[in-house]
Amino acid sequence: MSELHRFLFDGLPVRGSIVRLTHAWTEILARRREGGAGEWPSAVAELVGEMAAAGALMQSNIKFNGALVLQIFGDGPVKLAVAEVQHDLRLRATAKVVGEVAADARLAQMVNVGNKGRCAITLDPQGKMPGQQPYQGMVPLYGDHREKIQNLSEVLEHYMLQSEQLDTTLVIAADDKVAAGLLIQRLPAAGEANLAGDLASRRGNLESDPEYVDEIGRNEDYNRIATLARSLTREELLGLDVDTVLRRLFWEEKLLRFPAQQPRFACTCSRERVASMIRGLGREEADGIVAERGEIEVGCDFCGQHYRFDAVDAAQLFAAPGDQPPVSGGVQ
Repeated sequence: MSELHRFLFDGLPVRGSIVRLTHAWTEILARRREGGAGEWPSAVAELVGEMAAAGALMQSNIKFNGALVLQIFGDGPVKLAVAEVQHDLRLRATAKVVGEVAADARLAQMVNVGNKGRCAITLDPQGKMPGQQPYQGMVPLYGDHREKIQNLSEVLEHYMLQSEQLDTTLVIAADDKVAAGLLIQRLPAAGEANLAGDLASRRGNLESDPEYVDEIGRNEDYNRIATLARSLTREELLGLDVDTVLRRLFWEEKLLRFPAQQPRFACTCSRERVASMIRGLGREEADGIVAERGEIEVGCDFCGQHYRFDAVDAAQLFAAPGDQPPVSGGVQ
């Protein structure tokens, strides 16, 4: 059973969450096979699993009523990888691969060959108001000196610091059975920013400033716990249960744990949404596809479901309400 646990370090400005996707992750892999798309190369599957775990961790912390969409895209053989997590931790994930991917390929080789790769995080609110647009933040897949970043965790840590001003430590891993992750975040003091630069810009005698001294202590607490989190190995993260991981890492800390949540696979595709997409193509293009192929067939990249619209179905999509044929047997 997939599970996600959130916790606080008692008396410290640090929070954490840990996730193990088991059934949710294996269903994503199974749906791809059953949908006829075949298996991803092992390195791609690992990346998609890491994105699913990271997306669940990030969604659980922001208390956002809508979808968090994590995307990685660039100029490598992995053109696009997506993980989408709803507010109740329903999730789905997929990737588009064009070309060969080596078994030991890392992020730069898969997505960021020419340093054109990007990571985007979109928050798409549920029940948007008229004119309301989703919020999107984006960071490149390279560091401050344009050096290529090899791990997704580093990209997301950089995103959280740059966009949300939150010091974050993220450990993620995936294989063909489990996708898992551990997230540690430093909570800013009330009314203060979290960037070290804000501290350095303060005027006056910093060493005698009580706020500055308190901030230094907060940094030390976070750094100590982050160091413990980074000691977690891939094998431990994938192979051990949640209680064992937390006990091994933080046995000297008092954790305040929240009730466990259960992430699960769920796809939001539907025949109605596909019909809307076909209408967006326009009648001329839709008729052209029907004339060439006999029908319009659309497969969902997330769940493998196939939707078919024959000539009659396609015509009805563009018919005016008054042109719809009567219901058999008359009006009920």
